[in-house]
Amino acid sequence: MPNDSSRPPVVDQATWQAARDELLAREKAHTREADAIAAARRRLPMVEFDGTVEVVGANGPVPFTDLFDGRGELVVYQHMWHEGAPHQGQCEGCTNMIWHLRDSAVYLKARGVSFAVVTRGGWDEVAPFVEFMGYTDPWYSVRDVPAPVGGEMASLSCFLRDGDRTFLTYSTTGRGNEVANGSFGLLDMTPYGRGEAWEDKPDGWPEGNTPCWYWRSAADGTATWGPDSRPVPQWTRPGATPEETLGRHGHCH
Repeated sequence: MPNDSSRPPVVDQATWQAARDELLAREKAHTREADAIAAARRRLPMVEFDGTVEVVGANGPVPFTDLFDGRGELVVYQHMWHEGAPHQGQCEGCTNMIWHLRDSAVYLKARGVSFAVVTRGGWDEVAPFVEFMGYTDPWYSVRDVPAPVGGEMASLSCFLRDGDRTFLTYSTTGRGNEVANGSFGLLDMTPYGRGEAWEDKPDGWPEGNTPCWYWRSAADGTATWGPDSRPVPQWTRPGATPEETLGRHGHCH
């Protein structure tokens, strides 16, 4: 067990409940502010664009409007791509996001909202990666396609369709994407949080590591961004073997 300086103090149930109730008031205020921000988001203006622009998917070139799949709304995640890199060298941050989003489409569709992933990688590289990862949501290559369809990678965008007209209504990136990442919310509830250096923590608690340090690991599960690492979810995939190179330089955090 950690020593007394590196863990929360031990108190009786009544003292804990009083402290918890005090924090709950702040959490409820935070929730109400988030609701107000969502209301403001619904009142944003939108940008019309040419929805006939072609993207490339499993069935070849198709107009962007096909991504709506007959629905009126669409959420798109724009996935970074490292040209020519092997599976283990692809973006760990985007893998983190898509792994959390991979089952979201079931609920989005029930609400009348479609979901798709786009990336600037060529379809000849993207297709085997999608198969390896076991993704079932539709992916498309937007190589050389202008924004907003080929917009900023590592971002979430929302689109609206009205007959033959298509509109960009919202887009976010960076920490704005965190709303779709359930593990962040759970880690933020734990005593030691995400274990990242930027977090505000009491004196004497374990020092944090670099941002996103646990998004890659070696075959034995040890978190590392070294050349023998993979984005963590890849180790669950059939055929994932230890590797010696990422096939690219640098990383995404």
